[in-house]
Amino acid sequence: MAKESKIQPINGKILIKRLEEKEVKKGSIIIPDTAKEKPQQGEVVAASKKLDGSEPDVKPGDIVLFGKYSGTEIEFDGVEYLIMDSTDILAIINK
Repeated sequence: MAKESKIQPINGKILIKRLEEKEVKKGSIIIPDTAKEKPQQGEVVAASKKLDGSEPDVKPGDIVLFGKYSGTEIEFDGVEYLIMDSTDILAIINK
């Protein structure tokens, strides 16, 4: 479960921490980290109310899928996050 974040998004934005993909090796080819695609799933760290005042569709701790180029990358206290609009979230992954 996500812990309380020092960053609180506003205006319907969602704060997400990308999940690390499990490394799969095939043969003896080594792909450097810089050439790997970033995962398109993450854990919701914080979510703000939508602009109309309604509750967000996601809550902290949810695992979500989002578009490849969604959100704005930020780094805070040495941790990389994405801040994106709630409409950029494609699906919630049920545990």
